Amino acid sequence: MTSEDILVDARGHRCPVPTLRLRKALEAAPAGSRVRLLADDPMARIDVPHFAAEAGAQILAREEADGGFSFLVAKP
Repeated sequence: MTSEDILVDARGHRCPVPTLRLRKALEAAPAGSRVRLLADDPMARIDVPHFAAEAGAQILAREEADGGFSFLVAKP
């Protein structure tokens, strides 16, 4: 994560909250921005890629560790 990345920490929330927070952050961010979403709901591994595809956003990286997920998403 770089200092320019926008961090959205949705750990402790169940879907659809992580995806909704990601969408809100992407809508507010300028084109070309990168948003790092942290989530621990297992549904995020399914919901976030589907949302990104529908929104035209690109998932640059995804990681799983300690029961949580991290997605780095680029806004077109």
